[in-house]
Amino acid sequence: MKYTVDERGYYGEFGGAFIPEMMVPNIEELRDNYLKILGDPEFRAEYTSLLKDYVGRPSPLYFAKRLSEFHGTRIYLKREDLNHTGAHKINNTVGQILIARRLGKTRIIAETGAGQHGVATATVCALMGLQCVVYMGKLDVERQEPNVLRMKMLGAEVIPVLSGNMTLKDATNEAIRDWISNPVDTHYIIGSVVGPHPYPDLVTRLQAVISEEMQWQLQQQTGNSDPDCIIACVGGGSNAAGAFYHYLDREKVRLIAVEASGKGIDSGESAATMVLGRPGIIHGSRTMLMQDEDGQIQEPYSVSAGLDYPGIGPMHSFLHKTHRATFEHATDDEALEAAFRLTRLEGIVPALESAHALAVLKKIRFDKTEVVVVNLSGRGDKDMVAYMKYMSDHQLL
Repeated sequence: MKYTVDERGYYGEFGGAFIPEMMVPNIEELRDNYLKILGDPEFRAEYTSLLKDYVGRPSPLYFAKRLSEFHGTRIYLKREDLNHTGAHKINNTVGQILIARRLGKTRIIAETGAGQHGVATATVCALMGLQCVVYMGKLDVERQEPNVLRMKMLGAEVIPVLSGNMTLKDATNEAIRDWISNPVDTHYIIGSVVGPHPYPDLVTRLQAVISEEMQWQLQQQTGNSDPDCIIACVGGGSNAAGAFYHYLDREKVRLIAVEASGKGIDSGESAATMVLGRPGIIHGSRTMLMQDEDGQIQEPYSVSAGLDYPGIGPMHSFLHKTHRATFEHATDDEALEAAFRLTRLEGIVPALESAHALAVLKKIRFDKTEVVVVNLSGRGDKDMVAYMKYMSDHQLL
């Protein structure tokens, strides 16, 4: 079965470009040019050079010995947290800023939740000398203050969004409105595998460097380029898409995506789209979506600002429907516990998003000989307020 996008921008029944007429020229320009640009040797050379010398790739594949002993299996961490800016997001923004420059754009806009995509976008705009505007929900501005300060230091204008529940969904809405109003000089760097075609495919291709490296790193360390299992957290799903990409057609490799179930699946405060959602349209694509009986979007919740999105990337909806990937979920408490476990066992402080992927290790029984790769999508510097609260609540200070 083919798990990649078709020529119409669909993954099975999911995907497409459901957009207002005023947005059509922007999308058509990108759709008509992105594959040609990605395939251009000069683009590839510049992109590869920046990933190596600026971002710091390849990111290490680290055998977590003490964590492996705790869980009774062989666990490797793909260290995206060690990238410049602290997460996988930079892989995408470096590629998209190069595309924007080739399309003659001089102004960049972005949405952000946890702030990592905003920081990565502000970083490449500073690198290329382009104007940068980042939309961020007011709630996320408050709980991710270190990243907001980083964006401002990099020269970006950060606009707090006051609509909805003032998180990622609402920031995306405002960024789309901006792009419609500024179609000529502006490029919208979407941070995840969401939105109208070609964005889910474009972002997946730029993040696929993760699984591309994973293959030869596993071959070097284990003698086999295929692990038994790959685990990654999913909000919109870009780090998971990148970690899964080169293994989609290798059916023996288990793919596990982990959503945020917040305070519990049945609590009314969750972001587990695959459990709580049904097909719908959000931000220009048909995908699984948390909505009520009238089709109104239900507000998601997670302690992790990067996972509280009511939808998910259309590729992931297709992987779920075809059973190519298994979708699990972890609560706030389970993710926080997993974050402290990794910190105390390996001396690595993960992002709250990544901690959701780590939490599943305790829920699934793996054989001691299996090779399990967890995509450690980001580092936890930005989440210290949440971690300090956890330490205070559990008398760890």
